[in-house]
Amino acid sequence: MAKFKNEEKINAVLRYINGNESLLGIANHIGVHKRVLQYWVRKYQYHGEKAFLKSYTNYPVQYKLDVLDYMNEHGTSILETAAIFNLPSDSTLWNWQHVVQTQGADALKTKKKGRPSMKKKTGKQAPAIGSIEALQAENERLRMENEYFKKVECLSSKQGTITKQDKAQVVYDLRHKYPVKALLRLAGIPRSTYYYCVKHFDRPDRDADIKKMVQLIFKEHQGRYGYRRIRDELKNRGRKVNHKKVQRIMKALGLKCMIRKKKYRSYKGTIGKVAPNILARNFKAEKPNEKWVTDMTEFKLFGQKLYVSPVLDLFNGEIITYTIGLRPVYSLVSVMLDQAFKHLKDGDKPIMHSDQGWHYQMKHYRQALKERGITQSMSRKGNCYDNAVIENFFGILKSEFLYLKEFETIEHLKQELERYIDYYNQKRIKAKLKGMSPVQYRTHASKTA
Repeated sequence: MAKFKNEEKINAVLRYINGNESLLGIANHIGVHKRVLQYWVRKYQYHGEKAFLKSYTNYPVQYKLDVLDYMNEHGTSILETAAIFNLPSDSTLWNWQHVVQTQGADALKTKKKGRPSMKKKTGKQAPAIGSIEALQAENERLRMENEYFKKVECLSSKQGTITKQDKAQVVYDLRHKYPVKALLRLAGIPRSTYYYCVKHFDRPDRDADIKKMVQLIFKEHQGRYGYRRIRDELKNRGRKVNHKKVQRIMKALGLKCMIRKKKYRSYKGTIGKVAPNILARNFKAEKPNEKWVTDMTEFKLFGQKLYVSPVLDLFNGEIITYTIGLRPVYSLVSVMLDQAFKHLKDGDKPIMHSDQGWHYQMKHYRQALKERGITQSMSRKGNCYDNAVIENFFGILKSEFLYLKEFETIEHLKQELERYIDYYNQKRIKAKLKGMSPVQYRTHASKTA
């Protein structure tokens, strides 16, 4: 791909923002892939012209992990997250994610540049293959591995996870029988970490109480909470802890929340009337039943597909109602709409926002909204960010419910879904709701009004 100057990138972005040209048209004209131009636009929207200043920063490992945690926590895409943090390209973030998933977090460390040292290694020469010395060394190594893994297995059966402190303890116990260097290589921990742990063996763990609370909260919410939400829950329980400390504790305990997957797309072209984008990404509502959003998502289970259609109130993120069915038929949306109308009070005339799915273009759907005085709004074609709140909910629903639990039958899934929606509305806290659940926030707002 050709290199572009900052001025050329800014001009291309402004052509799209200020003009009537499409992304694809501009991309073809300047000779760049559409996704690259889309990334330039997102960076410009977050950072302005500063987004295109060249940066030669070597990102530390913790920063990379924070970026990945932000993406998992907020449900943003790779392109959106990379734009928020002004990375050189979205492929940079994709590489970080791939490295963590395939090789672990330690592989994110920046490799030293330049040619390797040509100095000859000094030390004892390895014994010849097949010699008595070689067989004795191999026998010693196997005995060391056998004893080490027996002790590690004993610890894992007692507490479930093995920490670096536990590995250091096993190495310490075996240090008189085998070389420490070989034991550390087998345990996979750095020498400095080992001696740090040995130094602190006799000291009481100052974070023991917090670790117990973190494990309790993580288990209580079935692995759905990341370190930021656990931080908020700790605050609700009277323990104010920095989110980075919670992240370190979770990493040490081997606690990690779920990852999300893709959603169902219902767009089939223009088959009815498309409404304008009245919501215009203004996702903030001052009161209940002022702004609603809806969409449909797909579950794949028992060799068949299931479809869920909810309505979410933007005031507090509460799921007002939902329907579930084996096929994405219009009745799934119409029943959902009738159930949502029951939550309206006298004088409530909300905006109902959706994408351009065929269900929402139907004459019956538009007529039902009109009869209740509800203003219809639709996302622009192919722009998922216009309905980002409901997209985020679907990501949470699948990572915390669908991929986390096992279901016996479709009826069992429906029962568990009802329990999860109740949990989501009643108990699951949100940082933007001041550490309260949607129902708690609505109740609090009604009391202070």
